[in-house]
Amino acid sequence: AFILLAAVGLNLTAADFARVRRSPAVVAVGLFAPLVALPAVALALVWWLRPDPFVQAGVLLVAACPIGGISNTYTYLAGASTALSVTLTGLSSVLALVTIPLVTRGFERILQEPLGVDAPVPLLGLQLLFILALPIGLGMAVRHRWPGWASARSKGVQRIAFALLAALLLLIVTVERARIWSGLSDIVSFAAAFVVASFGAGWLAGAAVRASRADRFTLAVEFATRNVAVATAIAVTLLGRTEFAAFASVYFLTELPLMLAAVLVWRRRQGRAATSFRPGLEQDPLESPTGERPRTGA
Repeated sequence: AFILLAAVGLNLTAADFARVRRSPAVVAVGLFAPLVALPAVALALVWWLRPDPFVQAGVLLVAACPIGGISNTYTYLAGASTALSVTLTGLSSVLALVTIPLVTRGFERILQEPLGVDAPVPLLGLQLLFILALPIGLGMAVRHRWPGWASARSKGVQRIAFALLAALLLLIVTVERARIWSGLSDIVSFAAAFVVASFGAGWLAGAAVRASRADRFTLAVEFATRNVAVATAIAVTLLGRTEFAAFASVYFLTELPLMLAAVLVWRRRQGRAATSFRPGLEQDPLESPTGERPRTGA
């Protein structure tokens, strides 16, 4: 995770975050819309599919958690709005101290059963510092100090990131094989439904505030990518229920290939848009075919 996020930092500059500050509506939607949309998606799937109790508890737990740090890697690999992704991930983790208890209390009122979930403050603090801020800051420092070196090796770093994600997927399959195979069909189908529905909700939220295409893709990724480390910590340390953690593990295993597939589709479509762009088409002259405005200055 450290290496993946350091690679993300190699592609970021202060100017990227300045652009995010000029889009407060997009940031607000990315932070607060999931607090309504994701619990609604989770409850709708629970009522529609009627899963086993531990799957139901697992998806409710995942829906209450903040954005996962690996979303930054997804948006980086897609060439979307990486600075927006980093901003939303960090702020989401800070707000989780309030939003996790708030969302779970809402679940308790609707389902009329206690969940007893609170935010794991030490874990969130460590994640913010060592898993998010430190590697991304290191990558940005390297880019600032040696910009030519960082730019020249951008493609190679992306290939390494893809390879590391593939290795991570293989490791999870190996370590969690017993849990995965014991309830593979039900858990994977339910997790996939939640990922796809959350992705769609994020895209629609971006469209509602007229975000650029790159920002819409980023919001879709942020909605669908949940912090399964936090979900697992809550399940094991606070609830004492390791079976709930099984859903979080399989959720990540399901999310990873789906998000990589979305990244590949997005890159292919953006590549086609770039090659088919011709002068004279009706397009904002300050906006690129990817939906991003070109950077000015360093």
